[in-house]
Amino acid sequence: MPTLDRHDDVFVLDLGDGENRHHPDWIAAVNAALDELDKADGPRALVTAATGKFFSNGLDLDWLSAHRDQHRDYLATVHELFARVLSLPVITVAAMQGHAFAAGAMLTLAHDFRVMRADRGFWCLPEVDIAMPFSPGMAALIQARLAPQAAHEAMLTGRRYGGADAQAAGIVDRAVPEDVVRDTAVQLAGSLTGKAGDTLGAIKARMYAPTLAVLRDITARD
Repeated sequence: MPTLDRHDDVFVLDLGDGENRHHPDWIAAVNAALDELDKADGPRALVTAATGKFFSNGLDLDWLSAHRDQHRDYLATVHELFARVLSLPVITVAAMQGHAFAAGAMLTLAHDFRVMRADRGFWCLPEVDIAMPFSPGMAALIQARLAPQAAHEAMLTGRRYGGADAQAAGIVDRAVPEDVVRDTAVQLAGSLTGKAGDTLGAIKARMYAPTLAVLRDITARD
């Protein structure tokens, strides 16, 4: 399950060492960590990392299949997590040591910056291949955070981007060796801890107002 540690002014949220699918309990644990971040004062930033093969493999489709009657409420919690990370009043960096697929890839896009392992692992939006259309909120998030051509290719083809290709497409900011992914993310976040606060929060809220509105629109979740 996700855990939160602090290294000086940088909070490190470790999503776990499994597939880190978005199970309701997993989402609750992430939100609890973000609650702790919200309570902190002064300079601070957030790095979201993971351990093992996956950064996150997206929605928990097994849970969703067994709880079809809760589809809309479940999707609402996923959307709200994206919206919350996107609008946090601190600089956020996703440290991608492994695969980021589907909603896991979208979670990385909700962060301000992304650092990815260069030699192995993929960033991918496979919805077109698994017959799952993007919800309006998901589409809005992707299109807000990627250049138009990158969003077009990623959403329509389901391409699997390795680190170098993801950097070339502007999906990630840095592609580095595996053993320095987290350290690079912490260093980047650490250089920007002084930006935290109400002004940064207001900038994000206004910059992404249309995206946040769609993510939180209860009528636009299918």
